[in-house]
Amino acid sequence: MSKGKISLKIKLAFMFILILSTLLVGCSNANNEESTSKGNHDNMLTIAWPRDVGEMNPHVYNPSQLFAQSMVYEPLVSYQAGGKIKPNLAKSWEISEDGKVYTFHLREGVIFSDGTDFNAEIVKKNFDTILNNKELHSWLGFITKIAQTEVVDKNTFKLTLTEPYYPTIQELAVVRPVRFLGEAGFPKDGDTSKGIVKPVGTGPWILEKYKADEYAIYKRNENYWGEIPKVEKIKVKVIPDAETRVLAFEKGDLDMIYGEGVVSLDTFKQLKSTGKYETRVSEPIATRQLVMNTKTEQLSDERVRQALHYGFNKEALVKGVTSGLEEKADHILPANLPYTKDVDVKLVKYNVEKAKALLDKAGWKLPKGKTVREKDGKLLEIDLMYDSAESIQKAMAETLQSEWAAIGVKLNIEGVELPDQVQRFKDNKFDINFYSNFGAPYDPHTFLNIVSSKGYGFNEAISAYPNKDELIKQMAKVPQTTDEKERQQLYSSILKSIQDQGAIIPISYMKKTAIYQKNVTNFNFPANRDENPFTGISIKQ
Repeated sequence: MSKGKISLKIKLAFMFILILSTLLVGCSNANNEESTSKGNHDNMLTIAWPRDVGEMNPHVYNPSQLFAQSMVYEPLVSYQAGGKIKPNLAKSWEISEDGKVYTFHLREGVIFSDGTDFNAEIVKKNFDTILNNKELHSWLGFITKIAQTEVVDKNTFKLTLTEPYYPTIQELAVVRPVRFLGEAGFPKDGDTSKGIVKPVGTGPWILEKYKADEYAIYKRNENYWGEIPKVEKIKVKVIPDAETRVLAFEKGDLDMIYGEGVVSLDTFKQLKSTGKYETRVSEPIATRQLVMNTKTEQLSDERVRQALHYGFNKEALVKGVTSGLEEKADHILPANLPYTKDVDVKLVKYNVEKAKALLDKAGWKLPKGKTVREKDGKLLEIDLMYDSAESIQKAMAETLQSEWAAIGVKLNIEGVELPDQVQRFKDNKFDINFYSNFGAPYDPHTFLNIVSSKGYGFNEAISAYPNKDELIKQMAKVPQTTDEKERQQLYSSILKSIQDQGAIIPISYMKKTAIYQKNVTNFNFPANRDENPFTGISIKQ
């Protein structure tokens, strides 16, 4: 064999080894990347979310996701079961007798994820940044009432309001905008409304890796001042399609599907029935309601509104449409919110004959051979709009259409896109609309604020109430009340009057669902609707 041929063979062999080793290194790197993204250990919880977690800015809204913001950033106080407010970054506080001055004693020894101190100076800087964009945050009642922010000393911060506003302490527990960003997260001009430099918080989780619209990985904060999370990492996979989320869960690619509407109630029930997974349903988080515009001629008469309430089988409707996962609502606000337990409303039970009698008394008669009642030549015809993307609202609307037809009411139902539904509700271009309250920690004060404010649709809902002016005065008085007993009496009286006059019909109590693999333990729903539930979770090894 000639030297040339041997040399060629050696060259070819060398090239083959080189290519093979490159491929092996590539595979090894890919495996490392994969193992890193999976945590290369079993102590990582993987969940799916329908959309990207957002830029992790504590001071802005969409597209930032509430649960993710709450993992990294913390409040001064936290909202717990039954509406109890407990210390968080503030270990204690005092409220002046006139209800205007709040003095917070900050927890000592708390550090941000970059090692810098949490203190009164950074609390003031965060508040002042938020107040520089007051219009953006004016929906939160206490923001517009802040007169002064003050550093008393390193660990004492004082907030002074222009007037007493009792929900201040409750509103400080919401996930945004009053949570605290470390100094290194602020842009040079200090305006976080346009973006932050990096997500530096005091919370139990730190954002470790992020790929927009694909995933976010959070590692636990080993220097966290509170309870250190049991799992080392949380991976949030972005999976917009509900069916794809379920398939990924069944394949074992996900440990948990958690939240509101992340799986349909039918799918949840079906997965539960297999017995392969753990499932949980939360306490009520909000009430589905029908809101009636009493400026509409037909609905201005209380007897018609009451007839509509008597005229459908609420228990059967809720059980049928929600597969029994929601429960029928007797009150317009769930009783697990503050000040809502002792509201003595008239309970309305399904009674077709009573519904017909009330419509007769209101002058809406059913002519022989006709199916729709008439009065002064007009038909008893009402429009109901619902969110076209919400299958539960659609199914409920169809059931109401059928049941109210049996008492001689023609219900036209219209599915519209959510922004359209919200706008038409605000513009009072509706007869009946589906609505749900905000839940904890916003209610009950936010609900009353919305009902009494123009531009939400509720003002028109109660416009036919003979005591409307008195109700609005009482609603304005509630937040300024410093006496707990008087406040409870006001809430009980207002909520009873609103409900008994029939413009707002409670339908069902909405709940969150969670479904998770058998090796996931210690899952609990937080009392705050928007908080993350991850800190206490364990994974059996």
